[in-house]
Parts: sequence; C-alpha cells; structure tokens
Amino acid sequence: MSRSDLKHAGPSHRLERVAEAVRHAIADILQRGEIADPALDRQAVTVPSVRMSSDLKHAAVAVMPLGGKNAEATLAALRLHAKTLRALVARRVNLKFAPELRFELDRSFAAQDAIDALLRSPQVARDLRHDDDGDKV
Repeated sequence: MSRSDLKHAGPSHRLERVAEAVRHAIADILQRGEIADPALDRQAVTVPSVRMSSDLKHAAVAVMPLGGKNAEATLAALRLHAKTLRALVARRVNLKFAPELRFELDRSFAAQDAIDALLRSPQVARDLRHDDDGDKV
C-alpha cells in the first residue's frame, strides 16, 4: 500500500485511542459538574463520539443533551467554556498539545430514528414479506 493510499484509509489506531481518551475525559468532567454553568448543571449531556484531526490539535466533539432538550443552550454553554474544558482535558490526557475542542450536536440519533421509521413503513414491510416468501422482487 502506497503512502497516498494510507492517507485515505481512515483514522489510525492512535487517532482512535486519543479520541476515545478525550471523549472519556470530557464525559467525566461533565458528569462531575466541574464546569460551573446553569445550563450544564441541570442537564445530563452524553458524548457519543470525538473525531481528532490527523495532527491531534483539533477535536470535534459530538454531544447530545439527554432527551434532546435544551440542545442549543447546552451547546452554547459548552462552546462558552471550551477553553476551560480544554485545560481540564489536558490534565487528564497526556498529549504534547491540548486539542482545541469544537462542539457540535450529534445527529446520529435522529438519523437512526428516521431509518427505523422507514423500516417500519408499510411499503418496506410488504417488500420484506415478499422476500421471506421466496418471491423474486
């Protein structure tokens, strides 16, 4: 495999390990309530994923408030306290540079709900019955 093929192969194992360590650190900080903000105090926030840049200097953090309530207020509070969170993450994760944190809402739950609704639709159920009977589509 050539070097150019490796660039497009996806995240390396190291990137995935660092992203997971950053995710755990942020989740722990939020769970312990180490950020003093009313929007974060009354809201449980899940951190489903973190994507690291190849140089480990930037982290895109996907977050979702439990139940999806007050998502914009929670996101605004996280963005407001990004520098504080960055310092707290730097204490927990041993890296040469603390990554800059960029927060975004996690849309995977909504996409999963849309796929589930599609699979439960009558047209798809009808097609699945035909496939189970051995009929050709």
